[in-house]
Parts: sequence; structure tokens; C-alpha cells
Amino acid sequence: MNLEFFITLGVVLVVIGIIFVISAVILASSRRSEGGKTKAAGVIMIGPIPIIFGTDKKSVKSVLVLALALTITLIVAMFLYYYLMLR
Repeated sequence: MNLEFFITLGVVLVVIGIIFVISAVILASSRRSEGGKTKAAGVIMIGPIPIIFGTDKKSVKSVLVLALALTITLIVAMFLYYYLMLR
């Protein structure tokens, strides 16, 4: 695989991420949960280390599962990248 493939893949993933963020903001602003209070949680990824925050336990647990999956995917991608570069 050449470098152009990885550059294109990176740009596509960034664009998909921006689309997810915009759609999540639109969905969150258009709907309310029970009692008129909005429940929310989020993750800040610094490399493979997630920082998780939220307003209730259920939201934090679901974001924790997603952050764990993202962390595992990132670690596998890093090992795969270094393996392919050493070939």
C-alpha cells in the first residue's frame, strides 16, 4: 500500500467524523429526554487514552463502551501500521 491510500483514508475518516458530530448536535438539540432534561456524555481522545464525561450513569456507560471499542481499534491500527511499515 502506498502513502496516498493512507492520506485519502485519513481525510475520509475526518470528514465522516465531522458529519457524525454535526448530526449528533442536530439530533440532541431537537429532542429532549424525560422531564425536559437533556442527557449527554462525551469522550475526548488523546491518542489511545479516552477522557470520558457525562451527565448521568447510563450515558457514561454507553460512551465508555464506545470509547473502549475506539481505543482497541486505534491500538490495532497502530500495530498494523507499524507492521506494514517494517515490511
